Amino acid sequence: MDGFGDSFVPAPTEGTPEVDPAAEFLAREQDQLAGLDDDIIPPAAAPQSQETAPTLPAGDDADLFGAAPMNGGPDLGSFEMLGGDEVPQDTSAAEPVPAPPMAYSPVPTIPKEEPEKIRIWREQQEVRLKEKDAAEELNKEELKEKARKELEDWYKQHEEQVAKTRQANRSAEKELVADIGKMEPGTEWERIAKLCNFNPKTAKSSRDISRMRSIILQVKQNPPLKA
Repeated sequence: MDGFGDSFVPAPTEGTPEVDPAAEFLAREQDQLAGLDDDIIPPAAAPQSQETAPTLPAGDDADLFGAAPMNGGPDLGSFEMLGGDEVPQDTSAAEPVPAPPMAYSPVPTIPKEEPEKIRIWREQQEVRLKEKDAAEELNKEELKEKARKELEDWYKQHEEQVAKTRQANRSAEKELVADIGKMEPGTEWERIAKLCNFNPKTAKSSRDISRMRSIILQVKQNPPLKA
């Protein structure tokens, strides 16, 4: 290391032989790497080309500390000095598995207390709704009973009206049959006029028959002479 301006070699003392620290370090590294070289399978020898590599001068084989290269291989002196005592690690080793994330525990929520005014209002509202529902059900039952009674009254009136109409038709039929035997000449239009309703009050949905009634009355009063 004299070329860099620093000297890591301690000054020799009297009575002790001078030891080269670089040579001692390289010798120790060679012993440690000797066992690793035996475990590594040597690669297949590449075919040598006919051209021989140029040889370097003897002075270039030595490293900066003056030590010879080991086993004719490349000079590892400078690399070992820079790297220290670190041994190359296998980069193909499995990466460390990250730890699973911690499970999330939800924070318990504290229930909120309902204010006193809101609680009282809610209770009163429930009571009012129940009373309203009960009154609505009662009103509904009353309406159903009223509708049932009105329907029964309508059926009763309808049956009475039908019975009266049926009785009147039967009475008219009997009178007509009795008058047939008493038929006299010139009384035909009188019997026809009896079958007609000359009541001026008629329903709005009925047709206007006022002209027909007037004609029947004229014929009744002045029957046409027979030819």
